[in-house]
Amino acid sequence: MRYTVLSLFPEITDAFFATSIMARAVERGIVEYRGVNIRDFARDKHRTCDDAPYGGGAGMLMIPEPLGAALESLGARGRFAPGDAAAPLRVIYLSPSGRPFTQDLARELAGEQELVLLCGRYEGIDQRIIDAYVDDEISLGDYVLSSGEAAALVVIDATYRLLDRVITPESLEEESFSGGLLEYPQYTRPEIYAMMKVPEVLLSGHHENIRQWRLRKRVEKTLALRPDLIRRGEAAGIFDAETVKLIQECRGNNERDTGD
Repeated sequence: MRYTVLSLFPEITDAFFATSIMARAVERGIVEYRGVNIRDFARDKHRTCDDAPYGGGAGMLMIPEPLGAALESLGARGRFAPGDAAAPLRVIYLSPSGRPFTQDLARELAGEQELVLLCGRYEGIDQRIIDAYVDDEISLGDYVLSSGEAAALVVIDATYRLLDRVITPESLEEESFSGGLLEYPQYTRPEIYAMMKVPEVLLSGHHENIRQWRLRKRVEKTLALRPDLIRRGEAAGIFDAETVKLIQECRGNNERDTGD
């Protein structure tokens, strides 16, 4: 997988690819990275990349010429340009106006050979760049960031860990959002901390009891914190018989506890 990040501040993303698990993935050839400084494609001596928006309004907008030139340097072709068809690059613009970023979308993107991530700044980018070059607009949530780089790093972090050989497959099987549930609580040494003890079942060495306890905790936690995930999973029919039974039991317990 190659990640190409277009940014006014590429040093922000450069550091991520030189650190921790990502650095090892790059060293092993699982991940490639190239950072593109949009200012290198500016046309004037001041390397100007922003201007006031037409129609007035607060803030500045990233101008189209440097962005278009940067994208075309990667082999992208504008949809309205004469000649050859657009290059098969998946260009993603990180924007609060985009479709929500989810674990399912992370899995989809992890299957690409290359992702080109376009990082906005200020009030965003000229709409003509979106119309001509962008394949996906992706939003992290219903809030606004000042840094498209921060959003790009979230997408990168969520996708590269799904690539083969980055982390062990077992680590992905029962984490949050796998199988429609949140992850179970986890504990490590010491056995007692601040008078709180690790649950006995985790000390028992009985693997089947531990598995059942963890599944129940996943159901309880998801019902308490993200009941929408349970409803979505039920509608899609993704839960096995054991999980369905636990959901029903936990719901019954909640109703008795609240007196409903």
